Amino acid sequence: MPAPSRQAAGMAAEQQALDYLTTRGLVLLARNWRCKRGELDLVMLDRDTVVFVEVRYRLHAGFGGALGSIDARKQEKLTLAAQHFLMEEPRWAKHPCRFDVIALQGSGHSGQPLDWLQNAFDS
Repeated sequence: MPAPSRQAAGMAAEQQALDYLTTRGLVLLARNWRCKRGELDLVMLDRDTVVFVEVRYRLHAGFGGALGSIDARKQEKLTLAAQHFLMEEPRWAKHPCRFDVIALQGSGHSGQPLDWLQNAFDS
């Protein structure tokens, strides 16, 4: 059986993250939300808090692994996209917000533990 493409692996990681978060009570508001500023993998609601979730999948731990791949440039892009989301979806603009990262690593990650870093960075 051929190895899955990077895109398929990323989609599977995103689905695993979504399943994980929904079993913990978060509600999906948007998935793969795009604007000219970037993309938000998952936008979730955790009680009254809007959570912008970046899902990072890496096959290997090289170069800092999945968590290490959220550098200052990526944080800025996520912040700008989140601001744009809140402008286009004003019903969420007055809610508290946070940025979380879900990191998965290794081949065949489905069913493997993932790292959920809440409040991964400030905007």
